[in-house]
Amino acid sequence: MFGIRFFKGLPTEYVLRYRSGKVVARGTGLAFYYSAYNTQIVAVPTASSDGNFIFNEVTRNFQNLAVQGQFTYRIAEPDVAAALLNFSIDPRTRAYINSDPERLAGRVANVIQTQTRALVGARSLEEVLADAQNMATQVLESVRANNLLAALGVELLGVFFVGIKPTPEVAKALEAPYREALLRAADEAVYSRRAAAVEEERKIKQNELATDVTLENNRRELIELKGQNTEQEAEFRGRAFELEAGYRARALGAETEVFAGLDPRLVLALAIRQLGVNAARIGNLNITPEILASLLENREVPPENNKP
Repeated sequence: MFGIRFFKGLPTEYVLRYRSGKVVARGTGLAFYYSAYNTQIVAVPTASSDGNFIFNEVTRNFQNLAVQGQFTYRIAEPDVAAALLNFSIDPRTRAYINSDPERLAGRVANVIQTQTRALVGARSLEEVLADAQNMATQVLESVRANNLLAALGVELLGVFFVGIKPTPEVAKALEAPYREALLRAADEAVYSRRAAAVEEERKIKQNELATDVTLENNRRELIELKGQNTEQEAEFRGRAFELEAGYRARALGAETEVFAGLDPRLVLALAIRQLGVNAARIGNLNITPEILASLLENREVPPENNKP
């Protein structure tokens, strides 16, 4: 009614109320009634905000690289920021009426890039890649120490480098030594594994050979023992034969001595009688006329006694 409206600022907004071009009220989270015909409202955000950046820089050894990161900031001096940038809003939609607030993050990024460029330009490519996090800390400390954002009324809360990448060709060149080292390590592992396998195979063959040698030695000892036993057995058998032959010879001699004093015809008759005892074992028996004649010869007649 009559253009009178109500506005209530947020706890994270620093509000400036202008009437007819003059500031009539200022503060955080102000709430007031105003006339839409002669009042302008400026709302400066005091909450922290995040911004992203990506810089293309050159190292000391003239190598191009891309620095990608993020930063966090907040407006610490709202009056200073409001004097430099237009934070006017439409009270009904609470939207900014221009793009000045969006340019604030870009100005902060420019300050960060200036400090980053100085650090990158003083280092080689390898040093930059190895010292990324320390460089981000140094950028933050440098901006704070030199109050480079004080003129904007901004406080830098943090700087983070999320990626530093050289050109694809340089990246491949940098990866080559490490890749070759990995391949070399893999080859060495393969060679070591093969060498270990060969060594194990050699040990196995050596053990097999030692086993064969042991078996052959045992076999040789067995053969020698068998030979000794056979030789000893033959020796004992020969001695037994000698003894047996001696006994038989003596028995035969004794038997012969028994028949030595007998008449040959009587001996022959005894022999024929012995053949008759063993007749069952004899298939054929031939008696020559000479043998029969010797048996039938007249026996010698004993002398007669002289008659008295």
